[in-house]
Amino acid sequence: MLHLRKSLYRILEISDGKRQGVSMVFNLLLVTIITLNSVAIVLHTVPEYNQRFARLFYDFELFSVVFFTVEYLLRVWVCVENDTYHHWFWGRLRYIFSISGMIDILAIFPFYFSLFATDLAIVRILRLFRIFRLFRMSRYSHAFRLIQRVVAEKKEELILSTILVVFMLIIVSSVMYYVEHSAQPDKFSSIPATMWWGVTAMTTVGYGDIHPITPLGKLLGGITAIVGIGLFALPTGILVSGFNEHIRVHKAPRRHRCPHCGKEI
Repeated sequence: MLHLRKSLYRILEISDGKRQGVSMVFNLLLVTIITLNSVAIVLHTVPEYNQRFARLFYDFELFSVVFFTVEYLLRVWVCVENDTYHHWFWGRLRYIFSISGMIDILAIFPFYFSLFATDLAIVRILRLFRIFRLFRMSRYSHAFRLIQRVVAEKKEELILSTILVVFMLIIVSSVMYYVEHSAQPDKFSSIPATMWWGVTAMTTVGYGDIHPITPLGKLLGGITAIVGIGLFALPTGILVSGFNEHIRVHKAPRRHRCPHCGKEI
């Protein structure tokens, strides 16, 4: 059983060695099924396709759930081969509640829950969770892994910039509420209601459903829009610098040191 578990771990995870070919075939199959599931989820919402291919959609959903369920159980079984989850019980529990483990369970949970649910509204809402199958693509895409690494490395800067944006949103919404409330009590009825205007103004979307009409309010709205451009550019700049660093390191030629003289060759 130990040998079987190690062999399955090499197949299920991206690996090298003799079983690389088998692992690549399995990963390609999994990516194909995930992609087809995404297409099916989209086409299922088209009434004419849903009526015409209802049986096909259901059969494919059933096949996908069985496939993903077996794969998930196998991953839980073999995860102890990874040093992070080496303990036979706590390691598996840690894997189940990891990000990848939660994505796996959310991808199949709606189907099993719908077998027992009687409220159709809840079933429709839970069907939305099937889109989590698309997130599983991150295991097999270099681009997704690069995004995860950049976000993980720049998380402190991103958190600080997000806090700054939130503080600014509260400040401008509070000021705008006191400026416009007397002129438009139905639109700027409270500070939380004014925050909707703050979001649209700072992101320069400007839906127009709530907008200032007083001269002071218009001035504040213009300043808010200009400041918002700079504030929302902060996280973008942080992520861009992180991507540039990773790409530069990835593309940089690898240098080796001579074991005798210590010089780079």
